[in-house]
Amino acid sequence: MNPRERAASAAPFVALGPPGVSIRDRLKGLTGDDERVLRLVGAHLGALAGRDFKNRCSDGLEHSNATWAKRKRDLTPLSSSRWAGSLTKATHDQWALSRRAQASHLAGLDAGIRMLRHRLSLPIGEKGTKRAPGGYRSKHEWFEKSRRLACLEERREQIAAEREVGRVHVVRGGRKLANTRHNLTAAGLTEPEWRERWDAARWFLSADGESGKNFGNETIRVSPDGDVSIKLPTPLAAYANSRGGRYTLTARVTFPHRGAEWRDRVCTNRAVAYRIHYDASRARWYLDAAWTRPAVQTVPLAAARANGVVGVDTNADHFAAWRLDAHGNPVGEPHRFPYDLTGAASHRDAQIRHAITRLLHWAQRCGVRAIAIEDLDFSQEKTREKHGRRKRFRQLVSGIPTSKLRARLASMAAEQNLAIVAVDPAYTSMWGAQHWQRPMAAPHRITTRHDAASIAIGRRALGYPIRRRKAPPRNDQSDRRGHRTVQAASDTRGREEARHRVPGPRTRCAQPGHGQKAGNQHAQHRPGRAAGGERSWQQDPLPLSPWERFIEVSPRRTA
Repeated sequence: MNPRERAASAAPFVALGPPGVSIRDRLKGLTGDDERVLRLVGAHLGALAGRDFKNRCSDGLEHSNATWAKRKRDLTPLSSSRWAGSLTKATHDQWALSRRAQASHLAGLDAGIRMLRHRLSLPIGEKGTKRAPGGYRSKHEWFEKSRRLACLEERREQIAAEREVGRVHVVRGGRKLANTRHNLTAAGLTEPEWRERWDAARWFLSADGESGKNFGNETIRVSPDGDVSIKLPTPLAAYANSRGGRYTLTARVTFPHRGAEWRDRVCTNRAVAYRIHYDASRARWYLDAAWTRPAVQTVPLAAARANGVVGVDTNADHFAAWRLDAHGNPVGEPHRFPYDLTGAASHRDAQIRHAITRLLHWAQRCGVRAIAIEDLDFSQEKTREKHGRRKRFRQLVSGIPTSKLRARLASMAAEQNLAIVAVDPAYTSMWGAQHWQRPMAAPHRITTRHDAASIAIGRRALGYPIRRRKAPPRNDQSDRRGHRTVQAASDTRGREEARHRVPGPRTRCAQPGHGQKAGNQHAQHRPGRAAGGERSWQQDPLPLSPWERFIEVSPRRTA
């Protein structure tokens, strides 16, 4: 392997499978009473969730098990002991998520501040390199960036002070929906429509499961036949229509996707978490079921790449894939799986799932057991301060769905018994285009830079260098120090055998007198040859020397 490549790239590894499963089904056939009870329960528990989250934020970093128990005791008379446990756990998860987002925001501010200070320290107009940008182009741009540096430093001090005392900012219902209230015309909503969406987003109808209990969940219980019942809070116990203060819905769920796996868990009373939510834009009720999976030992790397891999290069609008055999040689034709990441979030997610589905089906037809993909992380590459005026490049990088793609691909590949081999993305596009784009081009095929990058990714996953051949020996161009090719391992059978004999001359060309134009060798227009074959070709006489020209011009002497 090239020393530069060995130092720049990390070792490939098999990505872990999905830690959990989530499925969804629609609650069809709900009556008016069912919807009214669901709205009442969701609004009541949502108000309790907001109050509990406020108390958790007030505790800050002084939170302890005693304060947690006190909050749960205060919520129990207003709901139930199980609802109080679900509310407090959801509050802790939301607070922890906010803290992680706050830390990520601080890291982004630090990166921007470092980059601004670096570029401001350089002379105006100094050119940058591939690894670091240069100075700013003009004094005006330098002045504006200095003002931005002051703003970022002030914002960083404010967030750091809030993080030190444990203060977070959370909008229950979503900040985007809250900002939509101030511009309903642009959103195409009326105030009652917005209010309905806002209330539905702030409802709380979630309950964690518990193994050993009836059907794996006592708060929201779903039987194997699909009957859904809810444990009503104490103030709403008058609406119960079943024993034990429960309300049974008229709708039934079937879970077409993973229904058998869900039914196995329910029949054995293993924990299943449920969530009921209302889609105000479609006026539909849904039920989500989720459970965790035990940590499964991943496939060993050697077994995953035994039959070769499919190298995949992730781009902003398509997947570029190429199959490689166990020796790192491209096989067949490249494949591209396009997707469109414009529009709503649901449309983008559907496009990603459709492209991944086609990729997995093609990989199964190829007979491989693993898919090689880059371990991408653009958290530092998307910064505004590093790329400056390159807005289109920043938009291109931001448009690639890195985290969502990894999670979606790992979960979908696990169902098809395919392993995901993650490789270091360093120089895959550059070295792939340098060593594979031109050799893999053909008259009937245009090999793009992305196709060449997919070959580089696959070879790195197989443990081979991206270069097609090793460097020559140190002393000369012979094979005195060993075989130079890296297309096949030293223990591969047949790697040094002679090629099969092909009938015909050694050069595999037509013999004299047997070609397409053997009868008329003057048919081709060549320099010094008549087009019609009227005269034979003769070499022009060589130029005479000065002495020969003197003898030819001077009169000959007679005897």
